Amino acid sequence: MSGATPVVWLRNLVPTDPRTPPPASTAATIADAAERIGSGPVAWACEVGLDMATTIVDQIPEIGGGAEQLNTLRMGTESSAIRALIRVAGLDDDLPAITEEALRGDREFVRRGVALDRVLRGVRLGHARMASAFMRACATHVAPDDRAPQMQQISELLFDYIDEFADAMASEYVAERDRWMASAAAARSEAVRAILAGEFGDTSAATAALDYDLSRDHVAMTFFYDPPRRRSDTTDLLAAAHQALTTAGATQRLVLPVGAGSVWAWAGRHRFPARLVLTDHQPTALDIRVATGDPGAGAAGFRQSHREALAAERSARMARRPAPVTRYADVAVPALMTENLDAARAFVTRELGPLAEPTHQARDLRETLLQYFDDESSPYAAAQVLHVSRNTVAYRVKRASELLGHDVTERRHALHTALVLVDIYGDAVF
Repeated sequence: MSGATPVVWLRNLVPTDPRTPPPASTAATIADAAERIGSGPVAWACEVGLDMATTIVDQIPEIGGGAEQLNTLRMGTESSAIRALIRVAGLDDDLPAITEEALRGDREFVRRGVALDRVLRGVRLGHARMASAFMRACATHVAPDDRAPQMQQISELLFDYIDEFADAMASEYVAERDRWMASAAAARSEAVRAILAGEFGDTSAATAALDYDLSRDHVAMTFFYDPPRRRSDTTDLLAAAHQALTTAGATQRLVLPVGAGSVWAWAGRHRFPARLVLTDHQPTALDIRVATGDPGAGAAGFRQSHREALAAERSARMARRPAPVTRYADVAVPALMTENLDAARAFVTRELGPLAEPTHQARDLRETLLQYFDDESSPYAAAQVLHVSRNTVAYRVKRASELLGHDVTERRHALHTALVLVDIYGDAVF
């Protein structure tokens, strides 16, 4: 929209929530924008970008997928909000609408198999949130008599910007999909996804497509970062995958990057022991985590072990104290209990009642009661582990019964299960 009056009041914008996390965009993007319009407006745009990303993932979960994927999405939404801010402020009409950060996310959507229509719906949802943020800011910073023309100008500028942005996203998606589909990695990825979906009826054809014998035993693994690395790639994860497959005794291996900060892998050999133990295995870096399924035979075992590895990964990502290696066999029950997280939270709240309160007293009672149950209701054994007196354990168990309104033995199994879930997952199940 040429000839528009510069929107000078945008320089007065500041974020509304001081708890907004640090920007996900590159330092160069933030510094360039701050030099143009100021650090306050840029921080406001980053807050808007976070809201855009959160809304998109809430409405279209497959665009998320994990912390690394959310971080990549935030890079795109933040840089988009910053670019729109510069455009609306009239500081540079020649800047392209699309940013390199947004294009990076676009390419990852292709690799993760997110359909173009879902990507474009995400663009629409995000930009609707962005437009609302600009209008709210206008209502706050512009006098009532001047708001109507300002809002009209902002609306027209954002319409042009969003239209150009969506066109660029669609064009890059199609180009990247063409490049990706032509690559050998894409062929392996498509074959794996077809096997996991049960669409490969001919095992020999799947074996040929993957150069990996599906008729053998398999142990599936997933590799990820904890805490997530900003703008993470898969280089270190690939190295960790090959190291773990060697430790597992694989005679054949299949390794597949599935987006920023995530790798799937399978170890294959003629026979694995019923329970593969990798407790002594240490990944190549302290922030790399490994999740494994149990061994399985044939194509069905390939799928089942992968489902178990994903469940173990989900459990590890939620856990308060994630181990370097999480085996499905060790977390199967809590993982199953938290597949429906809302139901798990309701269960914990119902069973613990007042013991679920976020107080030091409630925490002490939960920890004591859990240890008491783990030690077969022995106050002496629990006291030894907790480093308190036997009388303290007895008092806390009695106090827990009083708060619950019934003896702790009445619903012991359910109560014990709720305590285990809290011990493993903490606030995630409250």
